[in-house]
Amino acid sequence: VNPTSVMGASKRIAEMVVRNIASKAKPDQTFVSVRFGNVLGSRGSVIPIFKRQIASGGPVTVTHPEMKRYFMTIPEAAQLVLQAAALPYNGKVYVLDMGEPVKIKNLAEDLIKLSGFTPYQDIDIVYTGLRPGEKLFEELLMAEEGTVESPHEKIFIANQNGIDESFEEKLEYLLRVAQDGDKEEILSVIKMIVPTFRARLEDSAMDISRLS
Repeated sequence: VNPTSVMGASKRIAEMVVRNIASKAKPDQTFVSVRFGNVLGSRGSVIPIFKRQIASGGPVTVTHPEMKRYFMTIPEAAQLVLQAAALPYNGKVYVLDMGEPVKIKNLAEDLIKLSGFTPYQDIDIVYTGLRPGEKLFEELLMAEEGTVESPHEKIFIANQNGIDESFEEKLEYLLRVAQDGDKEEILSVIKMIVPTFRARLEDSAMDISRLS
């Protein structure tokens, strides 16, 4: 939602791919997407990183004191995704109820305490600063979208505009320029497909280099 990195924009495009496929679904087919935040204990989760840093005596590295993220457990995420897939609404984008966002700083402090140490005394917390394309706050909905209820109390349906008629043509062109490695053209096409993509050119070029 309102992506500031190429990875974020690619997720938005993936939603569009699924919705485009859904528009061509057979009567017995259903294609949906599910949006949710971070899954505790999953690959890339901050918890294992914090645990390793605490075990080695610190410091624990946090991007920014005001950074917040949504969290849910692996069982919660898996169950809600399966339940969303069982809902009979082809082409929908579901948004899971993630509760309230959590400050990463508070999460780090709690984990240090649970490990038997005192934050800032036994184990320090160091702020590393936002990386290119990184957000302080996670967004699950665009301002103009809003949601409607589904039969499941923790699953909502995002209001969506129609897919651009030229979407498939733009997607095919994006694949061609990606294969050619033309970074500036890649960014240009991404912005055509995802108008809310708002990254600086130099940051996005670095982003593409890491992904490649």
